[in-house]
Amino acid sequence: MRVAPMNSRFLDACRRRPTDVRPVWFMRQAGRYMKQYREVRAHHSILEICKRPDLAATVTLQPIEILDVDAAIIFADLLLPVEPMGLKLEFVEGRGPVIENPVRTSSDVDSLSISNTDELGYVGEAIQMTVKALAGRVPLIGFVGAPFTMASYMVEGGPSKTFLRTKQMMYRDETLWRRLMGKLVDVLGPFAISQVAAGARVIQVFDSWVGALGSDDYVRYVQPYSRALIERIRSAGVPVIHFGTGTGGYFRELHAAGGDVIGVDWRINIDQAWMDMSYRAAIQGNLDPAVLMAPLPELKTRVHELLKRTGTRPGHIFNLGHGILPETPVDNVKAVVQMVREFRP
Repeated sequence: MRVAPMNSRFLDACRRRPTDVRPVWFMRQAGRYMKQYREVRAHHSILEICKRPDLAATVTLQPIEILDVDAAIIFADLLLPVEPMGLKLEFVEGRGPVIENPVRTSSDVDSLSISNTDELGYVGEAIQMTVKALAGRVPLIGFVGAPFTMASYMVEGGPSKTFLRTKQMMYRDETLWRRLMGKLVDVLGPFAISQVAAGARVIQVFDSWVGALGSDDYVRYVQPYSRALIERIRSAGVPVIHFGTGTGGYFRELHAAGGDVIGVDWRINIDQAWMDMSYRAAIQGNLDPAVLMAPLPELKTRVHELLKRTGTRPGHIFNLGHGILPETPVDNVKAVVQMVREFRP
């Protein structure tokens, strides 16, 4: 399957082609900082929004109308694939996602299904509805969780500060760990490709928790599976954005796992990171999300500093180093879009 070309500064930057101005979008650009999103959430749970294509499309489109960003990203959740694999997922107020039957034993891994990904068809329907509504204005990004981040949620049963159970599985039973990671690649690959088939023009792979590892453990236990997943997705003919947090200590190794675009968090100097990978991929990021709450003069200084760091080399996509925080003023986010558009080196 090959995707037809589309004119877009965002897609051009993904391919390291020159653009008129720097493309800009924001992780978690549809979220609680936006009144229109809060109005939808007042009546529907996160899972309900994800599973109702009309609601997911509505929320996805909100930042396009309000912020005028250069890409939409489908509203979904990283953990949706765990349900067709046989796990029970719920979102608990104050705790976030909780998996009631976490994966801890060999029999737990044995029982995970890799054949029920059709149950995620509602994401494809939401993508189709969104693409139709966008009518070519901007491309739509689909996404999946990276194998390590997915595995850590499944093993821990929810968010973790130490990832102790996850690391214990890696260290105590490497064969079991590799079976779990292999199954995740077999689920996430087809899920990502189904999003491309529905109209996504780029797929972002989120490795939100991979910073819990050191470089040696990353290379041994994680990198082969991230690489396998990214290669599967790229076979669909779309660029892949590979985003990890807390990876400053092994940025070259993250890049070696693949990705047409490497997303970096705010803890890394973006110009150094780009140089470290010899400019062999585009780069995305990496304003600290908290800076969006600074006074506008300071915000403008920070935005311009970041844009100057990345220079005139094609292939930089302006974004945050993580998702927009709920307390962020919408007007500040709008202002950043204009600052990026008006910047001239």
